[in-house]
Amino acid sequence: MIDLEKAKSAFKEYLNSYDNQNEPGFKLKVVHTYHVVENARMISENLNLSEEDIQLASLVGLLHDIGRFTELKSNKKFSSLKEDHAIIATKVLFEDGFINKFVDTNEYNSIIKKAIENHNKKEIEEGLNERELLHAKIIRDADKLDNFEEIKTENIKNRFPGLFNNIEEFENSAISDKVFNSIKNKECVDIKDRVYPLDYWICVLAFAFDISFPETLSIIKNKDYINILIDRFEYKQSQEKMNEIRQIINSYIDNRLKEKK
Repeated sequence: MIDLEKAKSAFKEYLNSYDNQNEPGFKLKVVHTYHVVENARMISENLNLSEEDIQLASLVGLLHDIGRFTELKSNKKFSSLKEDHAIIATKVLFEDGFINKFVDTNEYNSIIKKAIENHNKKEIEEGLNERELLHAKIIRDADKLDNFEEIKTENIKNRFPGLFNNIEEFENSAISDKVFNSIKNKECVDIKDRVYPLDYWICVLAFAFDISFPETLSIIKNKDYINILIDRFEYKQSQEKMNEIRQIINSYIDNRLKEKK
């Protein structure tokens, strides 16, 4: 069975083994992890899932970014192109046996593994069974929801370290054609297509296109995330395109919510 409190204790012990706990990236991911746990629980409860699946979704939230801490320890930064932190996470959990510290059965292994491996992909892989797909969707929504909350106030240079020297450089950035076309096609941005600093910012905004559950979209709309995030900055070269991006994403959310009614 799932013992979430035991899992949290093991996770805390795992974090305590790191020497770089005072680094901003480390602290950010710890806070993010616990927010995603709460988001996963909230989404699961809104879907009227069983207590077992609520606990399972919360556990996936707790474990989904465990590979980030290994990545930070080895690289001193997060690098989505260099290493896949989701694959690192499943190695820690299943090859190294970390999950055995708090789950005494393997009946959930496939669900946890598939959910974590797919949480950061552009699209969920095909061939998942119904329960694997459900939990993959829950963790993706829970993760993206906290990303929106984080970047309302997060220092943009901390979010994208090394991409630009100052805020003026960020605000003077162009937008690549491939990234802009992804928005017009109402799809997530391929991380390999990001060229300019604003491409990385727009990549986060485009998370709205990958939200699975109307309940999550309602939170995004009610908290006015898209407008708040876009209004954080001036766009010296790209204001017209950013206005169009705002309109496309907000219209997409409104139309999805109308379909629900």
